[in-house]
Amino acid sequence: MSFLTIGHRGVMGVEPENTLRSFVRAERAGMDAIELDLHLSKDGALAVMHDAEVDRTTDGTGPIALKTLSELRALDAGLGERVPVFEEVLDAVRAPLQAEIKDADAARVLAGVMLRRGLVDRVEVSSFHDGAVAEIARLVPGVRTVLIASRWDGDVVERAKAVGAATLALNIRRLTLEVVERAHAEGLKVIGWVVNTQDHLRLARALRLDGATTDHPEIRRAGRFTA
Repeated sequence: MSFLTIGHRGVMGVEPENTLRSFVRAERAGMDAIELDLHLSKDGALAVMHDAEVDRTTDGTGPIALKTLSELRALDAGLGERVPVFEEVLDAVRAPLQAEIKDADAARVLAGVMLRRGLVDRVEVSSFHDGAVAEIARLVPGVRTVLIASRWDGDVVERAKAVGAATLALNIRRLTLEVVERAHAEGLKVIGWVVNTQDHLRLARALRLDGATTDHPEIRRAGRFTA
C-alpha cells in the first residue's frame, strides 16, 4: 500500500513555517507533497500564512487582511525569511502542493492562478470550510479537493461527498477505524494530521490511512518501514 507523506507548512518542525526555506527543505527531504496555507492580503495577493494575523509567525502585528503585500513583505517570518506569495512557492519547488484556503474569496483568487498556469495536476486544494471546497470545484474543472476537519459529526463522509472532495484530512487524535472504513467504502482517501511521533505513525498505519501530514522530515523515512 502506498503511503503519502505531506510536509506540513513545509517542514515546520525544523524551519520557519510557510516560508520558501521551509518548502525547499521539504522538497529536499523527499516529501510526496507540500502543504501550505493561503490568506488574501488587503490588495488581493495570495499570502502564504496560516493564521489570520501576522503576530505569531512574524515580527509584525495585526490581520493579514488589513495589510498590503508590500507591508507583509517588510515583515520577518523567521530567520530573515519574508512572507511569500503562492506564485513564488510554485517557482521555488517542483513538488506537488496542497493549498489550504480559508474562505470563498481566497478560492476565487486561487482559481484564477490555477487556470492561468494550468495547475490542476499539481495543486490539490483543501479547506475546513465546505463552501470554499465547493467554490474551487465550481471554478476549476477537475481540481482535486480535500475537506479538513478537527472535530466532526457522523456526517463528515457525506459532507465530503456533497462538495465533491476526493479526500478527507482528519485530526489523527480523534480518528477512528469506523470513519476510515466508511470513507474508503465511499471511494474517499483519508489523510491524518498531524503525525509527528512514532506512536501516531503506527496509528496511521493501523487505521490504514492513505497518508499523513507531518512537521518533521524523518517521519517520511520512518513511514517507509513502519508496518
